[in-house]
Amino acid sequence: MHDAESETFVYQTWPEKIAHNLEQIGVESEAKERGTDSAEKGDYYSRVFSQTTRMVTNLGVIQLKNSNIDVIQIIQKG
Repeated sequence: MHDAESETFVYQTWPEKIAHNLEQIGVESEAKERGTDSAEKGDYYSRVFSQTTRMVTNLGVIQLKNSNIDVIQIIQKG
């Protein structure tokens, strides 16, 4: 590593990263623990359509404050 670079690595989950980016643009938000919100329970996609993927990973939820949107769920297809 170069002398100017920090050797400390801070681990952040995807919700923490996105919540930090939202804070930088002035949106108040909070990353919640994975699996604790009701939005994370149940199917993400309909199983009726053939082109809908069945492999979906829940990456977490961000709760927005002072907004009409309650939570943002982050999922990964594939």
